[in-house]
Amino acid sequence: MSKKADFVKSIHGMNEQDLKARIEEDKLRLKKLEFAQAISPLENPMVIRDVRRDIARLKTELKLKQTQA
Repeated sequence: MSKKADFVKSIHGMNEQDLKARIEEDKLRLKKLEFAQAISPLENPMVIRDVRRDIARLKTELKLKQTQA
């Protein structure tokens, strides 16, 4: 199974607090990656895009859980 599908399945089981914590962790990770990219090019700059997309998926799942409650 693909990485994306595994990630989506894993976030479906999280509660709101876990999602919020994961979003904050990923935002911090994104800032570190962007800073590292500014200093010297990353070996794989596509990681930045993947982290941004993961954050968007987490926010979408959080929004769905908040509207269902």
